[in-house]
Amino acid sequence: MDDHEGRTLAQAEATVELPHAAADVRAVVVHVFEDATAAEKTAVEQLPAGKRLVETLRNGGVEVTTESRHGEPERGILNAAEEHDVDVIILGGRKRSPLGALVFGSVTQAVILDADRPVTVTGGKRVAA
Repeated sequence: MDDHEGRTLAQAEATVELPHAAADVRAVVVHVFEDATAAEKTAVEQLPAGKRLVETLRNGGVEVTTESRHGEPERGILNAAEEHDVDVIILGGRKRSPLGALVFGSVTQAVILDADRPVTVTGGKRVAA
């Protein structure tokens, strides 16, 4: 998950809407910080988007565990997916121009290209202030 509430809520809803989600789905929510100290001191639930994401999943009956990691986001996501042997990675994508994605790169694009399992990309949702 990233810090954008709309994207994280879209990820949560996509997860809750999976068939038999309340009975069969276990979500691992990962936030990757660039700074190791921030990762050590900050739980996913301490971030506003993380709190809403976890609440939405739990309210949907999904079992949730959270992890804070540090480093490159795409590596953190892929490593967590491998370590937990997840069935699918659900990412919140953001709209970028082709040039913007080329110049600045994209975590979502890197995960899609390097993942050895299915990747679902959601959009974002409008979030009331």
